Amino acid sequence: MIASLRGTVVALGLDHVVLEMGGVGLRMSCPPRVLADLRVGEAAHLHTALVVREDSLTLYGFSGTDEREVFDTLLGVSGIGPRLAMAMLAVLNPDEVRSAVASEDVATLTRVPGVGRKGAQRLVLELKDRLPAAAVGTDSTGAPAYGSGQAGWGEQVSAALVSLGWGAREAAAALDAVTPAANEMIEKDGRPDVAALLRTALRSLDRT
Repeated sequence: MIASLRGTVVALGLDHVVLEMGGVGLRMSCPPRVLADLRVGEAAHLHTALVVREDSLTLYGFSGTDEREVFDTLLGVSGIGPRLAMAMLAVLNPDEVRSAVASEDVATLTRVPGVGRKGAQRLVLELKDRLPAAAVGTDSTGAPAYGSGQAGWGEQVSAALVSLGWGAREAAAALDAVTPAANEMIEKDGRPDVAALLRTALRSLDRT
């Protein structure tokens, strides 16, 4: 199994990165918050999961082993495939997933597009004894779990919403709703927190 990769970022897409090592470029699908901290031309170290299907080999990249382990655990639940597991990690960070499962917070789990009430109840049942505890706010290396984003946040949030099943018009309306928050983040911290903006956008869509 390929556990991690270190190389130079040669391309960034709306839902993936291409990392070059020794003249070979490897494409990995990543959650929006991971892509937010990558820059073309800079070095990156990603923890990876390889999903093997009859007709494909797909790499998924994560900022830390904690996020990857939650992804792997989610894949062990009946009815949860890579796309839905990635959707969960786009909406909730690993500690939020653990907290929701431990407290049987079905409402939080159903914030993920594609997870209904029955599906959330099944997640709680199957995961309650399988998700290991972790320090809040850090990954298994002790580094902060998520970065704070970059310019182009609108494209990232929009792409994430569309990949989660929302239409382009709905995504545009959600971007309008979170733009004031993004501007406040930029003024305060110099750049927006893409993961937080995505969660806010999803909440605004849930109210429509």
